[in-house]
Amino acid sequence: EARRLDETRRDFMANISHELKTPVGAIGLLSEAILDNTGDPELVQKFSENVLKESKRLSALVKDIIQLSKIQGSATVAKTEVVNLIPVVFDAIDRNSWRSEKAQVEVLFQPAEDTVEVFGDSEMLTVAVKNLVENAIIYSNKGDRVAVSVETEEGIAKIVVKDSGIGIPKEEQDRVFERFYRADNSRNRETGGSGLGLSIVKTIVERHGGAIMALETNGGGATFRVELPLK
Repeated sequence: EARRLDETRRDFMANISHELKTPVGAIGLLSEAILDNTGDPELVQKFSENVLKESKRLSALVKDIIQLSKIQGSATVAKTEVVNLIPVVFDAIDRNSWRSEKAQVEVLFQPAEDTVEVFGDSEMLTVAVKNLVENAIIYSNKGDRVAVSVETEEGIAKIVVKDSGIGIPKEEQDRVFERFYRADNSRNRETGGSGLGLSIVKTIVERHGGAIMALETNGGGATFRVELPLK
């Protein structure tokens, strides 16, 4: 077990080093390009916009690394309280409002119940749903809709996030929860995704005694379902 953990840690550090190297290197090259073209306002503007994009990508990656390290510190949730999932989902959608408006993607959530309660950490669960909704928006096209629902069945609360984007091949549905895995590298890098979002979701859900799965979606797109034990 100790050897396995050590190997996992080494792989994680190697992946982080690689992921950090890309935006850091780009920022350095773009900064040199700006200094070399101070007399050309159009080029300076173009390179400056790219520096800003890479810095945002770097910031998102560092933030997700810190978040992942925090939630992996223990096997269970340290702070446990009764959490109503309905306001959690509304909050998660609200945190993505700027992204959905920019991408012109509508996020729909019309809960059938006012209260669906589980035990857990409200902030961690909000982050998990926020990451799922963010992922759905990233892989959606302009004018698409993302549907979010919360339902209960036989003592289980189910949070379902469905988009109509590029979808996930069946053979890759288990891999999407790996750290730094991306279904579409060009799309995710363009939008500043870190490749850690779904890994964070999986860790949070498992810390709450739940499970997450990627499902096949008729007509394209991707569907993620989170299952948590009801209070």
